[in-house]
Parts: sequence; structure tokens; C-alpha cells
Amino acid sequence: MPDEAVIIAARRTPIATRGRALADLRVEQLVGPVLQVVSADASAALGHGLHPADVVLGNCTGPGGNPARVSALAAGLGPEVTGATVDRQCGSGLAAIIDAATAIGAGDERPRLAGGVESASTAPVRSIDGVTYARAPFAPAGRPDPDMPAAADELARHDGIDRARQDAYAARSHRRARSAHESGRFDAELVPLGSATDDDAIGRAEALLPRLTPLAADGTVTAGTATRISDGAAAVALLPRRAAPGVPGLAIRGHAVVGCDPALPGVGAAPAITAALERAGVGIDQIAAVEIVEAFAAQVLAVLGRLDLADDDPRVCADGGALALGHPWGASGAVSVVRLFSRLVRGGARPGTLGVAAASVGGGMGVAAVVEVVA
Repeated sequence: MPDEAVIIAARRTPIATRGRALADLRVEQLVGPVLQVVSADASAALGHGLHPADVVLGNCTGPGGNPARVSALAAGLGPEVTGATVDRQCGSGLAAIIDAATAIGAGDERPRLAGGVESASTAPVRSIDGVTYARAPFAPAGRPDPDMPAAADELARHDGIDRARQDAYAARSHRRARSAHESGRFDAELVPLGSATDDDAIGRAEALLPRLTPLAADGTVTAGTATRISDGAAAVALLPRRAAPGVPGLAIRGHAVVGCDPALPGVGAAPAITAALERAGVGIDQIAAVEIVEAFAAQVLAVLGRLDLADDDPRVCADGGALALGHPWGASGAVSVVRLFSRLVRGGARPGTLGVAAASVGGGMGVAAVVEVVA
């Protein structure tokens, strides 16, 4: 019988604001070292070498040409190790991990490395007939296709989320991240690259929040309640549970990808979490740790409202989220899984403890996964 997939190693780079410490690194240079360290961590946990069959990576704005395959080769994994690249925008890294787990659960029980990578600093300029454009469309002509800040403002109006709540949520994310950084809770998950040894955005916007001007004249979203565009990478090692007896890890118990109104894409994580919980056979009250990609404070607050969770629920992004750390689009969903691994496995949570990772996706989608601590 096919076996469930278990994550036994998880790492990420520091997250750097676009144009700063990681600006000169291409996608394979960002994620290649992470893949190497994750593979070494998994080998140490198993007591023998990990031999991954495939590398599955999320990426949104990279150069094309299958960055996952290029990154596998750059990591020195060998020409026999294949690669596949996933684009679900902000949910790409989580979707890649789900795809790798699904393959294992379907019977192809070879180990895999999965995650995401984004180099916003080196993303190519795109053009049609010589005319450049800022981003690819998230919906076809004639359908709603708002830019993400405008979509966050519209969601804030739709749900009655005022400026004060958004500022309070963003400030809390920075405080939690600063506490985690000062306490060393990020140390074991980080793979330093060159001069980048820590996340560079923590705390930068917190003191400025009350003074920032809204991005739109009629809106409430500011640069402080919108995450920074960033560079970074994250990856995990997955294999069948019976191939790792006694090794602590996270088993993927349920997952879901759902569609929602493309005019309000920020809500997608809520129905995705609900669907993933249903497939796992558990309720939100049984979840000990939640990681939601914090693209905008208004977006996270809208998701929490739909799940009947408080703005300051201590389970949600307990060490801060993307508002404090930054948002490397294709990697952020995988960063959420790395954070769950640190909070639950590295944190010594007892077997059976449950966590959720989720992201809302441009174009009107949501992706979520329920994980359980196993040993």
C-alpha cells in the first residue's frame, strides 16, 4: 500500500528586500545551497545518504527554462535527479511541497526535495511586441484582475477592516518576529548566503506605521501593512514514513487548492484551510500552529475573520510572518512550512500535534496543507 509523505528536514535562506543583500543571486544560486543543506540534514537524520529522485520548486517571475532542474544541477545532486517548476503565484512553494507529497502518497515512494525560490531582484523584464509590462495577467481579459494592493484595499472595504486594525496586525507581526530573532528561534532553519545572515526587514516599518500614507488616495493599505517584495528560498525533504522510522517530522494529513472570486483574491486561504481541515478530519480548534502568508494585513485579517479566529490569535504566525520577514513570492508558501517545522518539530511538540500552512493566491485561489508531528 502507498505510504504517507513525511517532511524530515526543512531550511530557508534569510529573506532580503529586493535590491539588497541577495540581489546578485539568480534563482539557482539562491536555492542550490538550501537544497544541499536540506539533503545533508535529512541524511544525518536517517543515518545514511538521502538520494532524491526529483526536485519540485515553486517560482513565479524567474527566467523560465525549468528553474527546478537548473537548481538541482547547481546543487550538485547529479544529472539523474529531475526537476519540475510550479507556478501558483504566492502559493507556489506550498503547492510544490504538496505535489511532491502527492507523488509519494500515490505510490512513487522515492525521496524528493521540494520548496520554492524567488529572485525579484533578477527577474527578467517581460514584453509583448517590445512593450514591457509589470506582471503577467492573473485573469483573462474581461474578468477582474486587480493589482494586489488594490485588491487588498477592496477587501478591507468589503470586510470593514479599518486602518487601525491593519496597523495593529502589522506591528504585532514585527514584534513577534523581533522576539523570535532575538531568542534565536530562526537560527536552526537559516542557510546564510554571503552577507545575508538574517532577515533584513524585521522591525523596519513598525515605528513608521502610524505615519505612513495610504498607497491609494481612497484606500487604507500602506507600505507598512503591505509586505516587502523580497528575494529568498526555502526547501524541505520528503520521503515515505516507513523509510524514516523514528525520525521526527511532519506528515501531510490533508491539503486543498480552491478557487475564489478573482476580484477578492486575498480570501482564498480561508476556504482552502477549511477544505484541507475537512480532508484531514480535524477542526480548527485542534490546530496548534498556523502559518498564513502575510501578503497584506487586510488579507490575513479577512481570512482570520472567515475562520472565526481573533486578530491576535497566538497560534497564527507566532514568530511573525511575511509582513515582518518579507515576501519572496514563489518561496513564501514553502517558508510557511519551514516555519511550521521549526515551531513544531524543532520546538519539540509531541507526536499528534497539528499545524496548518496556507496562502491566498493572485487570480483568486487558495492553497493549504494540514501537517501532523510524527516520530
